Amino acid sequence: MLALSAITVRYGERDVLRGVDLTVPRGQFLAVLGANGCGKSTLLRAAAGLEPVAEGTVTLDGKAPDPLALATVFQQIHLVARRTVLDNVCAGALGRLAPRHSLHPRLFPRDLREEAMACLERVGLADRAHDRADRLSGGQQQRVAVARALCQRPEAILADEPVSALDPAATEQVLSLLAELAHVEGLAVVAVLHQPSLAARHADRIVGLREGRITLDGPADQDVEHLYQPALAESLS
Repeated sequence: MLALSAITVRYGERDVLRGVDLTVPRGQFLAVLGANGCGKSTLLRAAAGLEPVAEGTVTLDGKAPDPLALATVFQQIHLVARRTVLDNVCAGALGRLAPRHSLHPRLFPRDLREEAMACLERVGLADRAHDRADRLSGGQQQRVAVARALCQRPEAILADEPVSALDPAATEQVLSLLAELAHVEGLAVVAVLHQPSLAARHADRIVGLREGRITLDGPADQDVEHLYQPALAESLS
């Protein structure tokens, strides 16, 4: 279980997150909704250890998380365009490689390449392994980013607006993949989204943020916009 306990994040004198309590069990896909500036991305960055926490704690199974246990997928995909898809996925393992293996993709061990191929198979792109990353569509590139995250061997995936730049078909593919990774692989998956309808279709649970506080926390449902309309209106306004 990924747990954020009474976390507060400050930028100068302003509290961006205010005493947030949130737990995400393994096997659950949690969607975070809220208006711009409410603290959604800060929440994910704090969970990933990319943002210092002024108060509170972040734990994974009751302990301070190993950085490799939390994989992040961003809106900006950050693939190396001139490298192959396979090389980009192998890069997810750099944190656990000996320094000499990280000097050039040709030095990636054979067992790592086999693992990366399995990750590409998992996201349905094994047939594009030897293509340059810049030859893929936006949706395919985002799925490569998920495969790269899987090659990190994480226990949780944190996705910050992973579909905001994708077309509707690619959006459905990526969110279906994230839900499957939670349900089949047993990962804790947290994604910042903007559309309640997407959260309702793909997530197990929805959290709404407003001004750094949680104003909504409940199960996702096809009627989420109706059932949670007052809280969602507050979070998204």
